Amino acid sequence: MHKLKQTANWVGGGLFLLLFGVFLIQIGARFGLNKPLPWTDEAAVILYVWVILWACAVMVPEREHVVFDLLWNSVPRPVRLGMRIVGNMLIGGLALVAIPASWDYVRFMAREGTPVLGLPFMWVFMPFVLLLVALVVRSAWAIGQAVRGHGLEAELRL
Repeated sequence: MHKLKQTANWVGGGLFLLLFGVFLIQIGARFGLNKPLPWTDEAAVILYVWVILWACAVMVPEREHVVFDLLWNSVPRPVRLGMRIVGNMLIGGLALVAIPASWDYVRFMAREGTPVLGLPFMWVFMPFVLLLVALVVRSAWAIGQAVRGHGLEAELRL
């Protein structure tokens, strides 16, 4: 499990580094050479989408996501159990229902290419399907943990 997390972090870091490199090339070409490169705009947007969705899907742990826990911290443990199960059933269930249609759309977009790089849109939108799958897996895991009584304590988040 540690190797998978480490690999996911390396992939995310590599994507971000690539985005930063494209951004620097873009700035250098536009302001240094006074010759904007169209491919850098497109690559930066695609890499940004990948970085955000990849990080949300596989890098950022659940406890690090933004939450509004005022209600959570004010209710007793049995109520938190119900909130955790119902909340994760909603999130995981909606993501599960969205996977087939999203996958169909992503596959459909394989026939279209990005305007400058010609990259099939399937590869641009693929991380969204990955995010949906990750939401289903995370939600199932969180429900299992809640049933076992883990993760139900009140927390102080600063």
